[in-house]
Amino acid sequence: MSANMRTLVYLIGTGPGAPGLITARGQRCLEAADVVIYDRSVSARVLDLAPARAERIDVGRPAREATDQDAISFLLAEKAREGKVVARLKQGDPFLFDRGGEEALFLHEQGIPFEVVPGVPVVLGMAAFAGIPLTYPGGGDTLIIVRGHEAGNGERTRINWAQLAKVDGTLACFGGRDELAEVVKALTDHGRPADDRAALITQGTLASQQTVAGTIAEIAARLAEGALDGPATLIVGKVVGLRDHVRWFDQRPLFGRRVLVTRSRHQAAELVELLEAAGAEAVEAPMLRVAPVEDYGLLDDASDGLAAYDWVVFTTVNGVEGFMHRVFERGRDARALAGPALCAAGVGTSERLARFGIRVDVSAEGQSAEQVMAAMQDLAHVSGKRILMPVSEGSRDTLSEALSAAGADVHLTAAFRTLAAEDNPELDVYGQLLQHRIDVVTFTSAAAVRSFAALHGEEQTADLLTHATVATVGPAATEAVRRLGVTPAIVPAVPSIAALVEAIRAHFQ
Repeated sequence: MSANMRTLVYLIGTGPGAPGLITARGQRCLEAADVVIYDRSVSARVLDLAPARAERIDVGRPAREATDQDAISFLLAEKAREGKVVARLKQGDPFLFDRGGEEALFLHEQGIPFEVVPGVPVVLGMAAFAGIPLTYPGGGDTLIIVRGHEAGNGERTRINWAQLAKVDGTLACFGGRDELAEVVKALTDHGRPADDRAALITQGTLASQQTVAGTIAEIAARLAEGALDGPATLIVGKVVGLRDHVRWFDQRPLFGRRVLVTRSRHQAAELVELLEAAGAEAVEAPMLRVAPVEDYGLLDDASDGLAAYDWVVFTTVNGVEGFMHRVFERGRDARALAGPALCAAGVGTSERLARFGIRVDVSAEGQSAEQVMAAMQDLAHVSGKRILMPVSEGSRDTLSEALSAAGADVHLTAAFRTLAAEDNPELDVYGQLLQHRIDVVTFTSAAAVRSFAALHGEEQTADLLTHATVATVGPAATEAVRRLGVTPAIVPAVPSIAALVEAIRAHFQ
């Protein structure tokens, strides 16, 4: 393989499950991909890191048969020969009990340039999130990782269990119920004491993670009960006893809570990250998607004529982004806003302007007409002032009506379009709410509330929301929920995403 050949295939380990555990190198390679070929165990949030233009190919579960693996290897080669950059995504690490080695060897034989991007191995990541250090002074000098179902060819694990049962150290294995039951039985049958410490970790590194610790005999009984749903990590050794002292992940304040995030996908990152940092599982069900306006004529005229305005009032993050991206597209920069006074209102609006290097003159604590006008009156009276407001196309803005009533000359210009998101049958929000599988439903805008109600029906929505705790931020979203006959249980005093998450924490604590 020539040293100057461009890498065409990246074999990327995505880690044990949590999307944030993909490496920085893995993310950069994924972001450069033209084609993404992935196993079903890879998180949807990891897939979102790929470019929107990239072709996505689901090859199902990790290959169970040699013929399945051959098909995947030929697919990698075929896409690479088309001159496309291919990201092959695998759970855990591609070279640890996986078929990544076979794929790399095949690519080598085909003369196709590739790179292996290591990932956090499943057993290591799950053990760390369960608070079990796999090695520790006094815990033995050996760490043994036994193949579970990762290699997936249906063969039984061929191990000298008599020798392995005597090893003083830690044993770890990732597999299904039958495979783990077989490992436990083999250990005890060959002399491993039944009262040795052991743990079973399911859904490791996710907010749905569950850890059961006890003796080998107790773990064997749990496996025999058939309660295990899906693969799990088994850990056997003295180090399991440290879990009571160093467990951290499942001690977080919102651990085990499932929170529905209805914000548009490209805006949800901050809310999702804060929820996950508090231990919650963020269930993303965007009710809106933001699109550019179809005709930039009026927006361009407004940005070119800013010198004629006394104020520019931004009330949404989307308004900021739509306006500023268009300014930059036309070869201008933040200096285009020099002249008029700037007012920011709404959740995160002033922070988003700051990312563009723009400092506002006044920032309203809330988004209501009273709060915004009070903030503006502190600097100058609005009567007789010309005010520009970048808003959503076709929106009816109560703030502009209040400003006009106060004597201002208000001009609305469409900076973006807000479209209802399509239903996702695979997610089945309706069913999850009925089954009490969602603890909190969050709304950060009135538009998201209206879209949710349009999707499920107003009467059904009111009934659905009684099955969960409703959390809103900002007066518009709160009022929209109340119009459905539902009273939000969580409304932070400060209209910000950080305050919303803190209020959810306080509610459950």
